[in-house]
Amino acid sequence: MTARAWITFAVVSVLWGVPYFFIKIAVGEVSPAFVAWVRIALAALVLVPVAWQTGAFRGMRGRAAAVAGYAATEIAVPFVLIPVGEQRIASSVTAILIAAMPLTVALLSVWLIPLERPGGRRLIGLFIGLFGVVALVGIDFGGRISELFGAACVLLATVCYAVATIIVKRSLSDLHPLGPVAVALGIDTLLLSPLALFSAPTSMPSAPALLSLAVLGLACTAAGLVAYFWLIALAGPGRAAVITYVNPAVAVLLGVVILGERLSLVAILGLLLILVGSWLSTGGRVRLPRGLASRPYG
Repeated sequence: MTARAWITFAVVSVLWGVPYFFIKIAVGEVSPAFVAWVRIALAALVLVPVAWQTGAFRGMRGRAAAVAGYAATEIAVPFVLIPVGEQRIASSVTAILIAAMPLTVALLSVWLIPLERPGGRRLIGLFIGLFGVVALVGIDFGGRISELFGAACVLLATVCYAVATIIVKRSLSDLHPLGPVAVALGIDTLLLSPLALFSAPTSMPSAPALLSLAVLGLACTAAGLVAYFWLIALAGPGRAAVITYVNPAVAVLLGVVILGERLSLVAILGLLLILVGSWLSTGGRVRLPRGLASRPYG
């Protein structure tokens, strides 16, 4: 890759590795629904005008069902579930569980995309990755109901991201990548508004919480998406998708060093097994739908 591509890769690694850190700060004072709504609304304010000016909405006619499904599974539902989960588990563990998204895509493909059913090495990868998830959730959390519920919310978010990837591959891959994302952000801003209003804070959040909300919306979501699309243009979708395996390292580092989170040996082993399993289950490489990138950004 070129020097510009490497720099962009580093920028995206940071922008998509830090959301879990800032979510953890924000949910200490603000409800998960309000965190999600502010983040989505800020990103929509930036990206909808950009998409309009660049003509990214062309070809959207007749795609209402696919875009609605994408809006729900890529943004609205996981953006609420992840903060709910982070109220109960560490941000570093959240990032480790989110890293299972490629594994979840491969697993769903067994039922939804018959031509891509895994076999051989890919099937072994599925078992390795699933063992990592079971080790992390079953052993590290034990019988602590609150943490198990938080982990379940995060894992459900990974399922949503995986479904979004399949929706993109089937129905949206020929569109400009910014178009469906901008429309989804606009739709979700409206849909989550009543929930955000109902759960709005009764007093002004602290400066760290407000800063976290701003960073989540403007940097992690809006700037992160634009930077990622640029990375795809510079390095290609395959190389750009490697970012999925770098994000957890950034999130774990922030959680342990700054938030003082303790990462057990089981959690580290779970992360390694999930990453190895995800790599093998995708055939030893990472593939994205052509045109529109669909991946988790916390």
